[in-house]
Amino acid sequence: MKKIFLLILFTYAATHGQVAQLKLENYEIKRISEHAPTAITPLLSFEINKQLTNTLNQDWQTKFEISFISEGSFRNAYKAKIVFKNISNDTLNLRNIVPFGVSDKHVYITGLGDHWLSRTHLFQPNKTPVNVIVPDNAWELGYATIELTNQQKVYALTRRKTWEKATRKRFETIIAPQGTVTYELYVDFYQGDWQEGIRKVFQENYLYDIEKFDDSMYQRKDLQWIRDAYVMHLIMVWDKWFYTPKEGYGAYKNFLENGKKLYGGNDAVGIWPTWPTLGLDQRNQWDMFRDLPGGLPKIKSLAEYSRQQNTKFFICYNPWDESTSYKISAKEGEKGHLDGMAELVRAVSADGVVLDTKGESSKALQNAADSVRKGVVMYSEGMAVPKNMSGIISGRVHNALYYPPLLNLNKFIRPDFAIFRVAEIYLEPIKREFATSFFNGYGTELNIFKNGKPLEWLDEQYRYLGRTSRILRENSAFFQSKNYVPLISTLKDKIYVNEWKHKNNDEAIYTIFSLIPEGFKGPLFAVDSTKDFHYIDLWQHKEISPNKQNDGKFYIEVETEAFNASWLGTNNEGEVGCIRKFPSLLQIHHQLYEDSLKINAPRGTEVRIWAGKPSYEQSYQSFKKTNFSLKLIDYFGSYEGKFVVQLFDNARLIDERIFEVKPGTPRLISAISEVKNKADYSKMIKIPAQNFKFTFTRGDDFVFYPDEQNNTTQFMKSFWIDQNLVSNADFKKFLSETKYLPTDKLNFLKHWQMSKQPDTLGKYPAVYVSYQDAQSYCQSKGKRLPTEKEWQYAAQYPDSRAYPWGNAFDSTKTNNGNGQISKVGQHPTGASELKINDMVGSVWQLTNDVYQNGSYQYIMLKGGSFFKPTSSWWYVQGGPQKLTHRQHLLRVSEGFERNATVGFRCVTD
Repeated sequence: MKKIFLLILFTYAATHGQVAQLKLENYEIKRISEHAPTAITPLLSFEINKQLTNTLNQDWQTKFEISFISEGSFRNAYKAKIVFKNISNDTLNLRNIVPFGVSDKHVYITGLGDHWLSRTHLFQPNKTPVNVIVPDNAWELGYATIELTNQQKVYALTRRKTWEKATRKRFETIIAPQGTVTYELYVDFYQGDWQEGIRKVFQENYLYDIEKFDDSMYQRKDLQWIRDAYVMHLIMVWDKWFYTPKEGYGAYKNFLENGKKLYGGNDAVGIWPTWPTLGLDQRNQWDMFRDLPGGLPKIKSLAEYSRQQNTKFFICYNPWDESTSYKISAKEGEKGHLDGMAELVRAVSADGVVLDTKGESSKALQNAADSVRKGVVMYSEGMAVPKNMSGIISGRVHNALYYPPLLNLNKFIRPDFAIFRVAEIYLEPIKREFATSFFNGYGTELNIFKNGKPLEWLDEQYRYLGRTSRILRENSAFFQSKNYVPLISTLKDKIYVNEWKHKNNDEAIYTIFSLIPEGFKGPLFAVDSTKDFHYIDLWQHKEISPNKQNDGKFYIEVETEAFNASWLGTNNEGEVGCIRKFPSLLQIHHQLYEDSLKINAPRGTEVRIWAGKPSYEQSYQSFKKTNFSLKLIDYFGSYEGKFVVQLFDNARLIDERIFEVKPGTPRLISAISEVKNKADYSKMIKIPAQNFKFTFTRGDDFVFYPDEQNNTTQFMKSFWIDQNLVSNADFKKFLSETKYLPTDKLNFLKHWQMSKQPDTLGKYPAVYVSYQDAQSYCQSKGKRLPTEKEWQYAAQYPDSRAYPWGNAFDSTKTNNGNGQISKVGQHPTGASELKINDMVGSVWQLTNDVYQNGSYQYIMLKGGSFFKPTSSWWYVQGGPQKLTHRQHLLRVSEGFERNATVGFRCVTD
């Protein structure tokens, strides 16, 4: 295979069907023509004094002599050295060495521009270059992929290794006459999309920094908690959020509590009592901790309190502290740094140590912490390079890089290495910091050392951090998986998507970062369409169905929010999105008419239901079961809008569903009362069981009526209904037997005289009663109010007639709205098929059905009444009404809803 590399790859140029030869310092390489790329491909491109050239050109040959030295293989890749020797009389600037050359035909990585700290960019055909972060020892790397005509894919990597008579800069080498710089070249085959070539270089081979990676630290269960941490604050002990003379450490407790509301709290907090005050006197860094108010016992109590708030507690370690005293106590004598750190970890029960100025840890440091307390994480100030990553499992993206690149390829090396981007709040809004951390699947360290708390916009920024951190925390396992694919193919430039897949199944999550200020909505990236999975926008919390496009693939439609175009180029630019591919676990059924929600899932430990989008400032209803039903209004009151139902397996989100109650939707909130007393059936009519098509009509719809049940058919069980309306005499007897007194007495039996029923009213319907009055009466008789459906079914039996007597209106069979209330049973010819009297035209009749919308509550009335105002069509339409007609009785209070035209009858099961 190594011979194939030599024969196929390393040549200045060739075209398909030709054999080309190359001599580099008398080393002859031939290439097999049938595998050559169809386009002319240089071995390298590079810049001399910022002028781009490549090995196909002649312009560099008076400046450099280039030697190619094969070195066999390393980690299964072909390895060689490329030596650039300055043969001119001038000092030369050499940079951006790219194998296979820069080209708009393939993917490559090299420097762009002249930024002092961040030049590395990833170039894709027909896309805007993406600024990327690479390891601190690989800023100058060059990388490229090509595809051979036999469809084999090849990548090559260049790394600067040594230099003589030259000055090494981050991104270039300044080479004096006769000076040299040596690059190592690694080449290998790969399969799949271009990201798989980068995976082999970064993730599988650690940029060829080391021959073997020891991952024993990553296997330690006691240290793995740091992988699920996404928000950390480092705070100086003189900060008002930590301690004040007035509040004491109550300031710290308030800080933790406020953080819970805004961003879900801190996963870790590190305190800093040392720099910049170390050296003012002879006290060493450990003395600074001991001299804090309350001493080490008090700091230990703060650590314990922090853990009660699900916050780990970090201390700092300053390895440069060499000039102060190391004395721990008079008895212990002199001790070194390792003992000092270990003693402090033990004394305060620290969970982690911030390694000031260090980009790596050591076995000695970790062993010192392990000797006194398990699970203590070392956290480096700088991001560890691949050769050091085996000795530490967490570190930073340092804020020395003020405007962080979009993509961090360090995350690709070890997705289970816990990265935190350092961000500061004192200067400006930093939404981009949170957005890019989220896009890259790692956390944020809020370093609040710089003084300043800009409260004008700080809470808003923290809330944004809460939105991103919630998704990271609830889907943490995805962001630790090696099946991570950065910058998947999209249909739109300047909106980027990372794909994170579980290692053992097809679940996936997609983080999105958009630089489109007007916002974006449209198909963006292709996915598999399968009946076993569904897609949820976790940022907007809405269901998404992949749509088939002209290329035959299914695409996810993405919607990102707009942002102010003036923020472009600032630390507040950009917007994020997030799509999750879930297995279809949650089954939800929302029935508007009954305001009921039924939930079923085959597994999970908790169901959470949110009124609106999930937020740390909002509460949710939690259910420790996965098969149940509920009435929404019992838990969420009159809330209207989006409901989010989430299924969890402990802390992990495993499914989500969304439904909506549109504003103004009437929802049935009344329940059928349990009847305790035995009913007297002698004056009741039995309604046979039968299928019934429920159809209704209405008048004014200014206050929305419930429409969900219209024209629906269901089986009605048999029940009993009063033949007659409840009369005043009936109600008088009820009062005498029960001593009933209403809570609200306003208008109660207003037509009686001094609360006594005149004998002349005994045979007339009882009116001026409230819903509660009627329910109490029915309950005392072993009965209840009829539902609207029951009332209408009984009246329309057996043939869904328009009126109790038939389909044609007959004014002789009912009170036609003459303005005078009729006696109960006064119109026997107008009775129903089952001889139920006064179903229309006497009084409006209360049903059991009470509805709630976002603004109002009302009771459904049936039948019409004797009162029929005619001077304006704006009135409620009175007089006798069709059996399908419904009229709401708007509720304010019992006194308000008592009317001269509203009565009732009862039913029982």
